[in-house]
Amino acid sequence: MPTNALRRKPPACRGVDLVATSRKAPRSLWIALSAVFVIAADQWSKYWAVDALSDRTIDVVWKLRFHLTGNTGFAFSTGQGLGPVLGVVALVVVVVLWRMRSRFSGAVSTLSLGLVLGGACGNLIDRALRTPGWGRGAVVDFIDLQFWPVFNVADMAIVFGVLLLSIMMWVDQREAATNA
Repeated sequence: MPTNALRRKPPACRGVDLVATSRKAPRSLWIALSAVFVIAADQWSKYWAVDALSDRTIDVVWKLRFHLTGNTGFAFSTGQGLGPVLGVVALVVVVVLWRMRSRFSGAVSTLSLGLVLGGACGNLIDRALRTPGWGRGAVVDFIDLQFWPVFNVADMAIVFGVLLLSIMMWVDQREAATNA
């Protein structure tokens, strides 16, 4: 373990030896911070979309446009009306990923887990708090490429997080195979 500082032992263990301490922030803190950042960006963008796009569509560039839609289902608007079930499943996934956080090591894996957790929580907030109420609320989607289903910032975070985690797992497996 890298030593960033030395401090005296607590009074109950007084002696002349110094104890190594690390000033590195715990992995859980970085996961939580990245998740909170994703949640904040997602909820802010949805707030803006609901306010600015309720009566219009904004063409940005080429096929990209901002067009407000609500999704009560899951990926690609399948499973419409399964909101309560999806809310419970999303909550279970968030809890399981948070409990597994100690298995993720390295900056990229930590960031990836934070992206996935933040994205899942962002969409879970929509399901829980948007009308008509818990589990039946529609997820706000507004980024429209016109050749792909409409999505939001939380969806992007989940996809990038899963992609990064997949790449890191593949790299780790390749390294393990070459070292074996």
